Amino acid sequence: MTTYETGAPVREIPAYRDPNVLRWLASYAISLIGDFVCLVALGFAAKEVAGPTQVGMVMAAGAVPRALLMLGGGVVADRFGPRRVVVGSDAVRCVVVLSVAAALALGSPGLWVLVAGAVVFGVVDALFMPAVGALPPRLAGTEQFGRIQGLRLLAIRVSNIVGPPVGGFAMVHGGAAAALGVAGLLFAVSVPLLTTLRLHRPPPERDAPSTGAWGDLVDGLRYIRRHKVIGPLMVSGAMSELGLTGLIGVGLIVLSDERGWGAGGYGLLVGATGLGQALTAGLLAVRGRVPRAGLTQNVMLVVSSAAVAAVVFAPGLGGAVAVSFVSGLCSGLCGGLAIALIQTSAAPAYLGRVTSAMSLTGVGLAPLSLPLFGAALAQWGVRPVFVAGCAFSALGVVGGLSSRAVRRAELPGA
Repeated sequence: MTTYETGAPVREIPAYRDPNVLRWLASYAISLIGDFVCLVALGFAAKEVAGPTQVGMVMAAGAVPRALLMLGGGVVADRFGPRRVVVGSDAVRCVVVLSVAAALALGSPGLWVLVAGAVVFGVVDALFMPAVGALPPRLAGTEQFGRIQGLRLLAIRVSNIVGPPVGGFAMVHGGAAAALGVAGLLFAVSVPLLTTLRLHRPPPERDAPSTGAWGDLVDGLRYIRRHKVIGPLMVSGAMSELGLTGLIGVGLIVLSDERGWGAGGYGLLVGATGLGQALTAGLLAVRGRVPRAGLTQNVMLVVSSAAVAAVVFAPGLGGAVAVSFVSGLCSGLCGGLAIALIQTSAAPAYLGRVTSAMSLTGVGLAPLSLPLFGAALAQWGVRPVFVAGCAFSALGVVGGLSSRAVRRAELPGA
């Protein structure tokens, strides 16, 4: 049976002023920063122990189990309750990272220590991510879902900005062992915050009987496929991630090099996108509700995809930065609305599995497309690849607009 924690009644105050939501937000942001610091430290530690090839091997060692086990992590979150899984997995991440830090500080361990640490970290991440994503609907009423997703996106933006410099600073002043120690301490700080969360119990009539781990997984996938809102939004989101991740991760680097903009130009493009996403996240966090959310989400999907494609046709760096800012505004609103609509529509008993399926593409599958985009850029050049990737992303709108339930979907009033 699915286990739910008993908590305080839903508080009818905006999410950005709810201490319960803010504790979750702080723990989430701290964990994300710890993730970034850990990645920086593991990468540099692998380079010190071996060489560039081994850096990729260590990074892949964590990514592969995360992708393979992500759906199973959703099953675990639904069976045992998301807070219990989040607290346990964050505590294990703390122990693993501090153990690797100690091994580096006390001696010169072989590459196998880093690979083993990355593998365990990836396995635990597969439990942590679906569970932490399933918490927001249990923190406040449904009318706050839009605001919570806006706050969540802000936390991601902040962690993207803060995490790499913190990791780099720790590396400069103490090496990989110090950086991993900082990451471990960040995870340790997030654990007590998570234990103080008050979760309200979902309606028992919406619960679902357990049929064993495999049966629960199949049941969750069947639920997603049949749902008139969640299914189409999940497909469109996956297409967008697969179409755009390689362009942002590899394509902008190649474009900046070809145009002579260099690393500085690349930083401006990525920064403009992040700024647009942060502004949209702030707007969603304050307003909480956007009229005709389902239709708006689909329109933003098309506009953001077109804006990414327009970057390669901009006459200069200034124009490319402006278009990147527009793409960030639209993609931030598109992603925030999609997640809020999915979580609003999902039955509580399926939230962990729904969240794991959402995370699978962005965290597990989309990064694996980076080598393919690199090969395509080398073969055909930036313009054809950008147009093809953005067209594939925009085609996700077909599934969304073909569903009457998505077109008419609204977020609860806030």
